[in-house]
Amino acid sequence: MSVLRSLFGRGSAEPRSEKPTILSGPRVPRHSSGWSALQKHLKSEQALRVLDIGPTSPSNINYLTSLGHSVWMADLVHEALKGGWELPAAEEGDAPGFDVEGFFEQNMNFGGREFDVVLLWTTLDYVPEPLVAPLIEKLYHSLHAGGRVLALFHSKKTGPDTAFCRYHLTDSELIEMQESEPFPIQRVYTNRNIEKLFSAYSNCKFFLAKDHLYEVMITR
Repeated sequence: MSVLRSLFGRGSAEPRSEKPTILSGPRVPRHSSGWSALQKHLKSEQALRVLDIGPTSPSNINYLTSLGHSVWMADLVHEALKGGWELPAAEEGDAPGFDVEGFFEQNMNFGGREFDVVLLWTTLDYVPEPLVAPLIEKLYHSLHAGGRVLALFHSKKTGPDTAFCRYHLTDSELIEMQESEPFPIQRVYTNRNIEKLFSAYSNCKFFLAKDHLYEVMITR
């Protein structure tokens, strides 16, 4: 069963995955300049298509649909790390491969739809390496020209504030972080790394932050 779910209005959703991602702990508010900038865009436009990548967040669904937008959700980190997508190594000693095509077919089959906004959050910090570049390319071809991606990145791999979290939207400059499954950070990106990964896109705008997360708004 695909975990991709479309929500055109409140309460209308496709069946959920049988084993949804566990969310635990309190919601911790965090100021987000990236979210503040994107929120202005969401409030100034009508009937946008938004892809929210992460475990189901009823508050995100309610907020985005209250603005008149359509919402799709895809729990990519959980599915990539728990779904058994590994392939045998091509040669002895090589790292295992990853069934990118099968993963996209089950988890990112948009039926030809294109999006205006993608909430990518910290997905690229946690998914397996073979999925990173194909995922960025997939999103590129799934976005309208001028579409926007909000991505967050950790500045360190271990220590406080590195747990995999779900990010909940609010009608303010704050997002609420809620700890989820204890997935380890796979890699840390520099600004230059990010610019290279999104080189096919038209623009990357970086936002400074006081904690160990930094934010980027990427325009298709």
